[in-house]
Amino acid sequence: MRFDTLAIHAGQRPDPTTGAIMTPVYLSSTYVQTGPGEHKGFEYSRTRNPTRDALENCLAALEGAAYGAAFSSGCAAADALMHLFDAGDHIVCSDDVYGGTFRLFDKVFRRQGLSFSFVDLSNPSNLENAVTPRTKAVWVETPTNPMMKLIDLARIAELAHRRSLLSICDNTFMTPYFQKPLPLGIDVVVHSTTKYLNGHSDCIGGFIATSSKELSERIHFLQNAVGAVPSPVDSFLVLRGVKTLHVRMQRHAQNAQRIAEALARHPKMQKVSYPGLSTHPQHELARRQMSGFGGMMTFEIRGGLEAARKFLKAVQIFACAESLGGVESLIEHPAIMTHASVPRETREKLGISDGLIRLSVGIEDADDLIADLQNALAA
Repeated sequence: MRFDTLAIHAGQRPDPTTGAIMTPVYLSSTYVQTGPGEHKGFEYSRTRNPTRDALENCLAALEGAAYGAAFSSGCAAADALMHLFDAGDHIVCSDDVYGGTFRLFDKVFRRQGLSFSFVDLSNPSNLENAVTPRTKAVWVETPTNPMMKLIDLARIAELAHRRSLLSICDNTFMTPYFQKPLPLGIDVVVHSTTKYLNGHSDCIGGFIATSSKELSERIHFLQNAVGAVPSPVDSFLVLRGVKTLHVRMQRHAQNAQRIAEALARHPKMQKVSYPGLSTHPQHELARRQMSGFGGMMTFEIRGGLEAARKFLKAVQIFACAESLGGVESLIEHPAIMTHASVPRETREKLGISDGLIRLSVGIEDADDLIADLQNALAA
């Protein structure tokens, strides 16, 4: 089946008792056994839950993966993946990543004995230079958050396999609708399902996909042992959201393209970063690696922090809020909000200036969104 059909049907069947077309929310914490160890595949809902099963099977199908595991947040999914490693192991990570990922790696797992090198992987040769005898994995985001740099996934996967490294890609920004890392050779895909997969800003969740049976077994062990699983209600909400993923992503990308082109012409812009612009330094890689350019972009406003504050207070349709990927348009200031945990000197090195603004373009009318930004810029 093709993506649009899988999004609606994969991993789901009408309820066998009632025929309900929507997967029920199974709120039971435990399941009756006919005898010790004699059950129908379900013992305890931390281990398995029918609603979560449907979500995991659906999202795995969309990523082209054999296995999937859902978590209570994107950070919980990242946490589980870091538990695959032992004290003393080394991980190479994209230098520009979600602030919560940086915080988890730098402030939590360093204390547990893991070491990290944050490297600009938009140049794949930097991976080879960063590898040590203790390196076990490479973690990438593409496009990166918030600077919108692209990473050549096929090349990174090739280099990782040559060095026997586990390759992990955070695919939250693009979703499997626009980008599929596994067919490009990546071993593991991770998502914050809070964002585009759910798409309605009403629940928190995470997901891991892989086609390795051995890795899947280790991940599911950690999912059960550590216990950071999504509730049945949150699983249902993501599953509901995914049914319109293909329609929403098309509109997100259409709106974002129009907004990026309008902003690029505005005199108060220093720089607009969106993979769909021909001026993006990796536009050709975007065309080759992705089937669309997504709904995320950043731009740098002239006038620094003071101008950025006035601009963010002046928008009317865009909501100044963290997170992304909902049907509503969101706008935020990375240096103060999503990436405040990144040290200032690191932010400056990456280009996360006080004038940098990040947009999560929603599915409202594009003309209204453009007018809102232009009016705020005039203010």
